Amino acid sequence: MAGYDEMSLHVRLFMNNYPFARYRIDPTPCARLRRPLADSRVALVTTAGFCAPGQQPFDQRIKLGDTSFREIPGDVETASLIESHRSQAFDHRGVAADRNLAFPLDRFRELQARRVIGSLNHRHFSFMGSIVGPRKLIDVTAPTVARMLREDGVEAVFLTPL
Repeated sequence: MAGYDEMSLHVRLFMNNYPFARYRIDPTPCARLRRPLADSRVALVTTAGFCAPGQQPFDQRIKLGDTSFREIPGDVETASLIESHRSQAFDHRGVAADRNLAFPLDRFRELQARRVIGSLNHRHFSFMGSIVGPRKLIDVTAPTVARMLREDGVEAVFLTPL
């Protein structure tokens, strides 16, 4: 991870003026597993701004950040995912070389094959990070995705923030 002094002037200025805020979220979005991970259905959720081929990219022109989500099919070829994350606060070359750094679907397929996890959900979800105005994300988008995961019978979610 880069130190503050290693970041570009543009990123340092952005961070100095970032409108950090605290949001109280009830209930706490974490829970104990009801059964062993080896028997659980798992989904991945990332803020890498990935979309599958044929999906609309995240809209980088929205000033406070695109609060929408993309449904990523469980059978997608991981290398085919398209990154549309707008942040300049990290080096995108690693993710471009291996999507699994931000969305480890291939690694989770290996965990399923080794029976470390029970099964992978038929769909996963991607958001764009760097959302400066997260109220709609908190109030609408995230609860919608949580409801979809619950309807799918997902018991554990692996989050990869970027």
